[in-house]
Amino acid sequence: MRYNKLHNRYIYADILSAILVWVLFIVFRKAINDISIINNIEFFVVKPKYYLTFLFFPFVSLFVHYITGFYIKIDKLSKLTTVLSTFLSALLIAAIVFFLFMIDDIKVSSSYYYISLTTLFFLFFSVTLTLRLIIFNDIAKRYRSKKWSINTIIIGTGANALLIAEVLSKNSERNALIGFVSVDNSFTQIPKEQIVGSFNQIDNIINSQKVEEAIIALDNPDELKLFGYINTLYKYNIEIRFTPRLYEILTGSARIGAAGMQPLVSLTDIHMADWQIAMKRIFDIALSLVMLILLLPVFIYFAIIIKIDSKGPVYYRQERIGRYGKPFNILKFRTMHVNAENGTPKLSSAEDERITKIGRVLRKYRIDELPQFWNILKGEMSIVGPRPERKYYINQIIEQAPYYCLLYKIRPGLTSWGPIKIGYSDTIEKMVERLNYDIIYMEDMSLLNDLRILILTLEILFKGEGV
Repeated sequence: MRYNKLHNRYIYADILSAILVWVLFIVFRKAINDISIINNIEFFVVKPKYYLTFLFFPFVSLFVHYITGFYIKIDKLSKLTTVLSTFLSALLIAAIVFFLFMIDDIKVSSSYYYISLTTLFFLFFSVTLTLRLIIFNDIAKRYRSKKWSINTIIIGTGANALLIAEVLSKNSERNALIGFVSVDNSFTQIPKEQIVGSFNQIDNIINSQKVEEAIIALDNPDELKLFGYINTLYKYNIEIRFTPRLYEILTGSARIGAAGMQPLVSLTDIHMADWQIAMKRIFDIALSLVMLILLLPVFIYFAIIIKIDSKGPVYYRQERIGRYGKPFNILKFRTMHVNAENGTPKLSSAEDERITKIGRVLRKYRIDELPQFWNILKGEMSIVGPRPERKYYINQIIEQAPYYCLLYKIRPGLTSWGPIKIGYSDTIEKMVERLNYDIIYMEDMSLLNDLRILILTLEILFKGEGV
């Protein structure tokens, strides 16, 4: 709720600043173009083409702010990030306006364009930053006065949990410690009145206390149990952090965050620059929309072929587990006979007799996956990301690889390192092997890696190596 309020406040402020900047910029251009009429009412008569830009400019500004990553983690903005992001947006906006609106504009002199460009930059930067800093300072004041706070629970009741609580109280103005959650009746150094319940009551604790962040601070965590707790917490869409072991410190996973000098590993932050996260989503929307339109004749063709080939629906919907561990229905062309599983999930292989004749062709070139562009457009999936699995198989994977839940922090995708290296997984062992590649992708996410994966995927498709 608070995140939505913050988001909306910045959006409204940015729209207002864009309108103010554009009005001031038009007045400036009018003045330097014909300074002699400054006292004449004609000075305030705007050219017709500018009326449209009053509507267009604020939306362009919001788009630029988004691609710089400003709106991605709006609840974690620092003053420096706000200044730098606004500076970058001002540069981009000035360049866009210069090239789109001024190249074929009135012919005055080359210096006129540079003066206009500089003026627009300073107007946009100063007005936008002023309004943003007003909001930023108001937010900081609300946190300092405790009108706002991030309701936090610490999972654990030992020495480590006590240390985290002390660090939070000394170094974090934003966190409000709700209490401690006990696990497995372990030894406690926490007074009973500060323990809000046990982990098997976590659903009631999070909902009743409106918890927004959970810090796992166990003294000697068993890996299987640790990831069991993490797996349970993911579905609540809250911030999850835990105190790092030596491995996380050496690999750079540990970050010094809101808890002052105590490093914590965030399990919900994506290891990707904010502007890249924004561009990745824009690319997903643009490409999926284009593909759904361009491939419409292909969809119609295969719909007819599938209907002729075997009885049953054209499309096949199946529940998969997506971001934050939430289920969604993945969409595919049907490649098997109806009731192929008879209620019991069963992995398929290249020689699976349940696959239809046309289904083998669809799988070979992965054409059966094309309808998932609709899942991508809806935001349930991404172009590049780990393939989503069914809950039935996830439970089996977790027995061998309890860290599977780490994939929940990002959207599943059409393709990733896992499917490229392993292909269709017809055993749990292959699924675990594919998972390891997906973990590598997740830890090294970038637009450049996404491009590499797409190129390799296209190569596989053209060679017909989808199965």
